[in-house]
Order: sequence, then structure tokens, then C-alpha cells
Amino acid sequence: MSINAIFDVAGSAMSAQSIRLNTVASNLANAQTASSSTGQTYRARHPVFAPLYRELTGGLADEAQAGVQVLGIVESDAPLQPRYEPHHPLADQQGYVYYPNVNVVEEMADMISASRSFQINVQLVDAAKTLAQRVLALGQ
Repeated sequence: MSINAIFDVAGSAMSAQSIRLNTVASNLANAQTASSSTGQTYRARHPVFAPLYRELTGGLADEAQAGVQVLGIVESDAPLQPRYEPHHPLADQQGYVYYPNVNVVEEMADMISASRSFQINVQLVDAAKTLAQRVLALGQ
């Protein structure tokens, strides 16, 4: 694997973790939004990742392209949280207000995990850059 491939893998992983952090931030920002119906209530969103690995042939050597790709962002199918609050301005005829299916504790753990994964990939890029600089210094 070439050093450029290491940068590609780490770059795709950092991009994926950035999307993960953005969805966590969106979920946390909407965790306490109320709605009068289940159709209008915010639902937690989560990115779907997949490995990217393709064999490329050409030239004298076989190169491989690897990394992480984001297939999309899906909404959680966990049940919403109906709360009986008859005096709330958004209460329906039965007195229920609907809140998102966002679990704040899980989202915080997911945020910490995404942040650490991003940091590890930054360290990987930094180590590969240092290695490339030392290889170039050998030729001097």
C-alpha cells in the first residue's frame, strides 16, 4: 500500500466521521422538540457506513482503492415518546405531545466515539506525513 493510499483511507474515514458528528449534533439539537402528531415529530438519524475496496489494475503494479463510504442516512425506527401534557399548546385531542426517539446518552457516546475515531485518523495522517518526510530526507 502506498503512502497516498494511506492518505485516501484516512481521508475517507475522517469524512465519514464528520458526517457522523453532524448527524449526532442534529439529533441532540432536536432531542426535545415537541410535536402534535407522530408524522411531524423529528426522528433520530444515523449514517450507514460501508467499506470501500476495489482492485484497480493497470500499469506495472496492481493498486487497490480502499476506505469508507457513506451509503446514506437513515431514520431510526425506535418508537416516539408520547407524553401526557394536556396543557401544552401542541397537545393533541387526547392531551399527548410527541417527542423524538433520540436517546441523549447514546448520542453522547456516539459523539465521543466519532470524535476519537476522527482524532485517530488525524494521527495516522500525521504519522504517514512524517514517514514520507523522513524517506525524502534519506535522499539528501
